[in-house]
Amino acid sequence: MTTEVRVPTLGESVTEATIATWFKKPGDAVAVDEMLCELETDKVTVEVPSPVAGTLSEIVAAEGETVGVDALLAQIAEGDSAPAPKKEEPKADSKSDAGITQTSAGPEDTKPRDPEDAPSAKKLMSENDLTDVKGTGKDGRVMKEDVLKALTAKSDAPAPASAPRAPVAASDEAREERVKMTRLRQTIAKRLKDSQNTAAMLTTYNEVDMTEVMALRDAYKDLFAKKHGVKLGFMSFFTKACIHALNEVPEVNAEIDGTDVVYKSYVHMGIAAGTPTGLVVPVIRDADQMSFADIEKAIAAMGAKARDGKLSMAEMQGGTFTISNGGVYGSLMSSPILNPPQSGILGMHKIQDRPMAINGQVVIRPMMYLALSYDHRIVDGKGAVTFLVRVKEALEDPRRLLMDL
Repeated sequence: MTTEVRVPTLGESVTEATIATWFKKPGDAVAVDEMLCELETDKVTVEVPSPVAGTLSEIVAAEGETVGVDALLAQIAEGDSAPAPKKEEPKADSKSDAGITQTSAGPEDTKPRDPEDAPSAKKLMSENDLTDVKGTGKDGRVMKEDVLKALTAKSDAPAPASAPRAPVAASDEAREERVKMTRLRQTIAKRLKDSQNTAAMLTTYNEVDMTEVMALRDAYKDLFAKKHGVKLGFMSFFTKACIHALNEVPEVNAEIDGTDVVYKSYVHMGIAAGTPTGLVVPVIRDADQMSFADIEKAIAAMGAKARDGKLSMAEMQGGTFTISNGGVYGSLMSSPILNPPQSGILGMHKIQDRPMAINGQVVIRPMMYLALSYDHRIVDGKGAVTFLVRVKEALEDPRRLLMDL
């Protein structure tokens, strides 16, 4: 009995993926739930397990190919004694092989022949709406490789809107390397450009004295870690401070839907995280209902998933506001780009000792620049400045968070 392996549901609004890696090849034995291949979507990597035990008899979609939801990936011959893949069987003579091609009705035909022939090619052509493929097989038959080459050529066709690259000297071209962008990087580029093109984005800046937060953290970090099993970092303070400010300036936590403004009575906080493959923004849902410990645990768990490429689409959707910490990379000042459809994003930066005038005295204080990028279509300048001032006040005097001041 043959079982089909198909592309699983990839998540809300995700309709296609690219096959990144096949872990098995035709003829390999597979166990139930053993990973067959890895799919790369716009934001996450999805592993496809084997639904049954048996032998991988055919791979329909090759590495690098773009496939849609529920598209056929492979065929598995079930059972411990599953037959070897058909491609290892001796080919029939040309006459009988030609006859098979004319009478075969589909991939379920069990007569001995090369599986890389007309039936599998026909299936691929029908699934991908291809009609004119030049065949290279016997008697001019269309083979599966012919269809795959046609699909690759189709997917690699340059987009008509792409601007031509400026001419490069031959001596420079020999020292360059051309690498195809991953789907994640393509999506990041598209979303960031869409954000700039759609939102009326402005950025306002302020600075915060981190003395009190650092002192509070140093005083309680050991006790906090002992009781809650997680380190006390700065992100929970910033998350709490932003939630406090969002309650006062709700338009920063809202979004535009057509001609309507949608105000949220909850906070799903996005925490931007850098990974080896690009920037992702896991979302901590209902962060406004969480304690410091709950927020730190959620950030740690999401960060580990992001580094391992295990975030699901659901864990990166639905955010209402985002915090991005460029300070971990040494950034002193930057203007973060909105994460649409959100209307605000807070940029944190490097903590640096600077001389400050305090009560007529010049003292050294650990200072951090803050940047709030906001959508001016929905957030006025007064609201943006008020939001950032409230964040600054809450961090410079954390007692305000306890008394809701």
